Amino acid sequence: MFDDATQPAVAVLIPCFNEAAAIAQVIADFRAALPWATVFVYDNNSSDGTAAVAEAAGAVVRHEPLQGKGHVVRRMLADVDADFYVLVDGDATYDAPSARAMLEQLTAQQLDLVNGRRVSQHTAAYRLGHRFGNRLFTRLIARLFGQQLDDVLSGYKVMTRRFAKSFPVYSSGFEIETELAVHALTLGVPMAEVDTPYYARPTGSHSKLRALPDGWRILRTIARLLRQERPLLYYGTLAAMQALLAVILAVPLLVEFAHTGLVPRMPTALLCTGIMLTAMMTGVCGVVLNAVKQGQREIKRLLYLQQSN
Repeated sequence: MFDDATQPAVAVLIPCFNEAAAIAQVIADFRAALPWATVFVYDNNSSDGTAAVAEAAGAVVRHEPLQGKGHVVRRMLADVDADFYVLVDGDATYDAPSARAMLEQLTAQQLDLVNGRRVSQHTAAYRLGHRFGNRLFTRLIARLFGQQLDDVLSGYKVMTRRFAKSFPVYSSGFEIETELAVHALTLGVPMAEVDTPYYARPTGSHSKLRALPDGWRILRTIARLLRQERPLLYYGTLAAMQALLAVILAVPLLVEFAHTGLVPRMPTALLCTGIMLTAMMTGVCGVVLNAVKQGQREIKRLLYLQQSN
């Protein structure tokens, strides 16, 4: 159990862009919930005075010039040293008192990641389109990488140092949550989810999430991670699709050849042969890359275990 007398080093990491209307409340709430924690606000080129408001509220303010949440999280995890990290958006939609319960579950069950599963308190807080997209991407990730998280796109997470320092951030934007979840699932770290209230934004705070562009970026990120983390499935599926196309194109030729002994459309026959050879090479690439990935996965696991917890 955490108490105010004996406690490990906890860093509250808040990436923000133009959140002057909410950031002071977020900082005050987390300082009240975790009095011993250090609150870091990483300002991402805000133009509304967010950095000045955060500094006046008592946070350690730093700046990341590369635009995008992924760039900010990469900088945070590289710069800040702590025993535990609380990663939360700076828009006052997440419940600060839940952080203590998440930390307690993390330590009591010796977990590396606790994800805040959002329970909407207001209809406007969690819009239908965002809810649908979250369910869609969560189910897709569960099908491809493992079903341990019900709210993949939540921006509220508690992590150990071991997990945070083993996470190689490649994403630049809101797809960072997807990358983080897939990293945890493929690495096989112990994790859990905790229900946490999800509130509407305060007046003056506006969502930066663009449903269609950001949804497309998340989908591309899932495809990239599938190719990187499960190459046999990725290239095997491509090979099967290519082989099926070759067979579909070849069936009329085979029927004609069976009746006449002739190949009437030589270009189509050559095309079928080329597509089938490509399918075979794609499948071989998948097998080879899967063997390479297995070695990389073992190295990643060893690096993860070398981090102090």
